[in-house]
Amino acid sequence: MSLRRKLLLVALSTLVLPLVGLLYVRQMESLLRRGQAQALTASAQTLARALVAAGAVLPRQRGWFVQRPSGPITIDGYADDWGPLTPWAQRLDGRGRLMLAQDASWLYLFLTVDDTTRTRSDADAPEAMQADHVILILARGPLRCRYLIASAAPGGFVAPARNDCSAYGFPGHLQGQWQDDGSGYRIEMRLPRTLGITGLGMVLHDADPAVADLDEPVRPLLAYSGALSASLARLLPGGVQARLLAPGAWLLATAGSLHADGTAQRRPGWLAYTVYRLLIAAPFDPAQPWTEDAPRLDTPRVRAALAGQTAVSWTQGERRGSVVLSVTVPVFGADGQHEGALQLEQASLAVPLLANHALYALLLASLGVLLVAGLVLFGFATRLSMRLGRLRNAAEQAQAHDGHYAGAFPLRGDRDELGDLARSFERLTRAVAGYTEYLRTLASKLSHELNTPLAIVKSSLDNLEQAGLPAAGRPYLQRARDGVTRMGVLVRAMSEASRIERAIEAGEGEDFDLCELLRGCAEGYRALAAPRRVLLEVPGAPVRMHGAPELIAQALDKLFGNAVSFTPDDGWIRLALRSVDGEATIEMANQGPPLPATMQGRLFDSLVSVREDRGHEQTPHLGLGLYVVRLIVERHQGRVEARNLDDGSGVVFTLHLHGLPRQRLA
Repeated sequence: MSLRRKLLLVALSTLVLPLVGLLYVRQMESLLRRGQAQALTASAQTLARALVAAGAVLPRQRGWFVQRPSGPITIDGYADDWGPLTPWAQRLDGRGRLMLAQDASWLYLFLTVDDTTRTRSDADAPEAMQADHVILILARGPLRCRYLIASAAPGGFVAPARNDCSAYGFPGHLQGQWQDDGSGYRIEMRLPRTLGITGLGMVLHDADPAVADLDEPVRPLLAYSGALSASLARLLPGGVQARLLAPGAWLLATAGSLHADGTAQRRPGWLAYTVYRLLIAAPFDPAQPWTEDAPRLDTPRVRAALAGQTAVSWTQGERRGSVVLSVTVPVFGADGQHEGALQLEQASLAVPLLANHALYALLLASLGVLLVAGLVLFGFATRLSMRLGRLRNAAEQAQAHDGHYAGAFPLRGDRDELGDLARSFERLTRAVAGYTEYLRTLASKLSHELNTPLAIVKSSLDNLEQAGLPAAGRPYLQRARDGVTRMGVLVRAMSEASRIERAIEAGEGEDFDLCELLRGCAEGYRALAAPRRVLLEVPGAPVRMHGAPELIAQALDKLFGNAVSFTPDDGWIRLALRSVDGEATIEMANQGPPLPATMQGRLFDSLVSVREDRGHEQTPHLGLGLYVVRLIVERHQGRVEARNLDDGSGVVFTLHLHGLPRQRLA
């Protein structure tokens, strides 16, 4: 965890006191809500009993709700005129949907039946009862009249009565429209309001023997009642909105308004309400998913009330700073039978305003003081962490990876503990840089100093051979010559490393094609690597680069020499080139033993080698080859990495090259 966060946590520990005050305010707000909810619940229960005492007649069972049409309805068998009423279609056991509407003169019926198997017949045909048909049952009080609805083709139909209903004032037949589509059929018809129909039922018969008949019993017709709304309005107090619901959550009557007439309540300011909404208020219930003119209010709270339980909810009001309390209670008849539900809603600005302005001021003052203290500590921690970050970056960059001293430390002039630390780091870095520079020049110094003693030893051995030695001493003379030769190779290798570094720094860039360079190198490697196989993978299009081709070829030679020494005679060496987003990637992979896990991060350092000791080989390895590869790649603004192949069969070296920077003429 950063220093800023630690200091911030220390500052946040002072929030304990205002948090205690916040918890107190929230508890008081909860008590205010509970008291208002209890008062409105008592009003709702009293109003429900008063409705029953006033003689309001409510249905005691689920019925068919008759909606109010939004425009004229044409009897044509199509649902175009029923669009606004479609969301509240009444489902028939998953096989159909029924919509009912009425105006001053007519009762309209639209029935949709899902039936993909078709067996059609007219109602007057002998086989009508075996075909797809609907038995429509009309009820007026205890009287019942049944009609057979069937049609052999789309269009108008005549539905005859199945029983003699003329004595009851029912017509001998009904007319309507029948339409088919791929999913089933639709029936649309209208009935005169003068029939006084109070209930409706139906039986849906499907000619498919695998589908059982759907028998919907006769249910009463329900509709919004203006008279019941007027009765409800007379009993309702001001500033309260009421909805009376029948079983099934259908809206029977509404009255009142959420906004009290003639009263103006002071609204809380935006800051006070924001604090109340975010810090004090308990969570609100989701907003109502219906509008005032919706014929059905199927919400969890209404369903709970229709099941006989009282439901209370709080939502945000439409006006800023207001909250709406909704209470839904069951309505029981005089005999105790459940008849519906009554919902009362009341908008209030008092709950936010009564959340104790004094505590608001105390809370805001505490938060302000804590905010200032937190900002001060945060600013101090930010400045401190930035200074530490500068010191860390300087420590990482003070000495480059090749050992050169990169620059002075910041904060050296500061007179605090960080200044002392910066000065100590600078002294330590300068000492390490001096020692590293000594080690860098040690090879060239040793090679220069050892040339003369080696020449003396070699000339002495030549003179000794000319002087004549006995046969027993000649093997020892040959061993001495071999040792001198190996020492000469070592001296030349050390001096060559110094010259290579200078040559790499002096390399000049030119534009060339990497594909051609790799093809030429691969052709030369095949003869040297035999019997090993050399594989080449390059793109078909040229890969242009601005760089030093002779240096890149030298790096590939070093990698190839390394790969040949580790690849078995029947193995392979693969040279590949890719170009992605202006970066050229060269891979040199070979079969052989994997890299030691402890050496993978040090392979490209100077004087590091993973080769095993091979005794008296004539060409000693100083670990300079991969170091030269790294210098060449870094000269081309890239990086080099080595890893084992995924299947563990060998090693791959990857060069990421961007090219030399172009020189601009002054």
